[in-house]
Amino acid sequence: MGGLAALAREAGHRVTGCDTGVYPPMSDQLRALGIELVEGYSADPLAQPGFQPDMFVVGNVVSRAHLADGSPKFPLMEAILDRGLPYTSGPQWLAEHVLQGRHVLAVAGTHGKTTTTAMLTWILEQAGLQPGFLVGGVPLNFGVSARLGQGNTFVIEADEYDTAFFDKRSKFVHYRPRTAILNNLEFDHADIFDDLAAIERQFHHLVRTVPSQGRVVVNAAEDSLQRVLAQGCWSEQVFFGGTPGQAGFTAEGEPNDFKVLKSGQVVARVQWDISGIHNQRNALAAIAAAEHVGVAPALAAEALASFQNVKRRMEVRGVLPLGNGIITVYDDFAHHPTAIHTTVDGLRRQLNGAGKSSERILAIFEPRSNTMKLGTMTAQLPWSLEQADLAFCHAGGLDWDASAALAPMGERAQVADNLDQLLTQVKAAARPGDHLLCMSNGGFGGIHARLLDILRD
Repeated sequence: MGGLAALAREAGHRVTGCDTGVYPPMSDQLRALGIELVEGYSADPLAQPGFQPDMFVVGNVVSRAHLADGSPKFPLMEAILDRGLPYTSGPQWLAEHVLQGRHVLAVAGTHGKTTTTAMLTWILEQAGLQPGFLVGGVPLNFGVSARLGQGNTFVIEADEYDTAFFDKRSKFVHYRPRTAILNNLEFDHADIFDDLAAIERQFHHLVRTVPSQGRVVVNAAEDSLQRVLAQGCWSEQVFFGGTPGQAGFTAEGEPNDFKVLKSGQVVARVQWDISGIHNQRNALAAIAAAEHVGVAPALAAEALASFQNVKRRMEVRGVLPLGNGIITVYDDFAHHPTAIHTTVDGLRRQLNGAGKSSERILAIFEPRSNTMKLGTMTAQLPWSLEQADLAFCHAGGLDWDASAALAPMGERAQVADNLDQLLTQVKAAARPGDHLLCMSNGGFGGIHARLLDILRD
């Protein structure tokens, strides 16, 4: 919604908004754009003289829920409905006012959407296409999460989460892409989907909207995506991520230096500072999608050499000297067990490759997403943290027993009921050479700065 607000502001509209607990980097971006932010969902703004918006754009956090005392959780929404004021959803507004008439490149998948969207946008930018984009994060190459762009292309992060309380379709069915990346697909969003088959059905709704002259770029290693395609596909299918020599785009070499093969023939080479096999696959997907709008794989690979990733994706927040070594503090958006496993494993591989296999990884995380709060995937947590030397879980507000879930890790795992306790645990355990990896899809109480402060002290 912050990125959408930025697009509306760039288009010349006066934009205000309300939310709770907005945190960086989005809060910083909104402030820089001069977008007024009201804390909370009170109907008070409607009483202000001259406050008559032409449209209320409603995000999917808004519902018709009521609090324990019977009062509405979102009074502003109730007032909008009672007064018959105009409202729409974010995806619908985008479809009608930004995406119509443009070549939309949509990036869908359970994991890697933000990073892959940023990669693809940077490739098109370097190729001179001046794309518009909307990314669910802040790409470091651009410094903003969204812009209208000057060219015909628009790259958008395509989320499968529902659109709004009045439109329960996945967001991405509104975008009508000509190029669609299906990066991966596994069970998530347990608060709105009953099972994996329900999500696969939504992905197929997306596939249905791609025209016959369009391209669907698909992860070859995902059985779930094969089931999606089996329901019907009317567009060109290009696969990525199989073994070298297979059809489609594959990679040969290490994640930070690899050849790009198309149907077994070398067409490019990527050399960059980004780590992780998952990012290697993200790059293949972006290269395959960019080719559909005329960008040669070699040019795409050259652009990726200067790709700087996205804020909160293995972002180093501080490096402190301690004793005879250093401690490094990272911030990462990982929250699903698979994403946590991928992030920790990627850091472990990076350290091993740099001859630092003896240095420890301390995984510090909070199960904050709706899926994790429901306790749907607690059994996967020990697996997700298997490459971490120590794990610290912020369990405040959970309805399930984090200690029991992490019991298979034995003394390698500690659980805290609040942030102060968590910081005390980490401080007692940290030593020179450690890598402190903080993972959350929220602000995590500013833990990164607080960790750096207590370690500095």
